[in-house]
Parts: sequence; structure tokens; C-alpha cells
Amino acid sequence: MSLRSLHAVLIALGLASGLAIPGCGGPQATDEPTTAKEKQLRDAKAKGEVDPREKRWGGWRYQGDRNECFYVVGRKCFKTEKQACAAAKCTGATKCATDGGGPASVSCK
Repeated sequence: MSLRSLHAVLIALGLASGLAIPGCGGPQATDEPTTAKEKQLRDAKAKGEVDPREKRWGGWRYQGDRNECFYVVGRKCFKTEKQACAAAKCTGATKCATDGGGPASVSCK
């Protein structure tokens, strides 16, 4: 076998194998969900159970002025401890107490 015929055979084999690969098991474009969570979300959207705005709940959680939230009673912010203690409405033998910081929690003890 001559060098030219060997070269021609190798080129033919390379072309044949190169053409066969993309048709076998290449990436297939499907619109199917890949995870269970994605499938549940699609099913819920199809039933109309999902808010279309997709509201995120990870925001500011206290009521009141965010820049002046030094004391908290429940979810309400206060600038001074006096205001927070008045809102806590401690009565009788209980005293107004603060715990923690940034903002401090106010309770009756």
C-alpha cells in the first residue's frame, strides 16, 4: 500500500468518525424540568397557585424607621428606650428590660 493510499484511507476514516459523533448522543434541546423543584414550580404556575410577580420575602422585617431602629418591641422599632418601654406597657412588679443589641429587644421582666 502506498503512502498516498494510506493517507487517503486515514482521511476518509477521520471524516466518517467526525460526521458520526454529532448525531449520536449530542445535547438534545428539551423543555422538560431537570429537577423536582423546577417541576413543582411549573405545575404550580400551570394551576395558577404562584403569584406572577414572584415576590421575595427577604426584606426589612421590622415596622418603623429603619435608620432609627435601636429598640424593638415585637416588630415595632423605636429610637429611644423610653419610647420602647412605654410601648411594652410593663405593669405591676415587672420592669422594662432590654436584651441584645442591633436592635435591642425590649420586654417586661
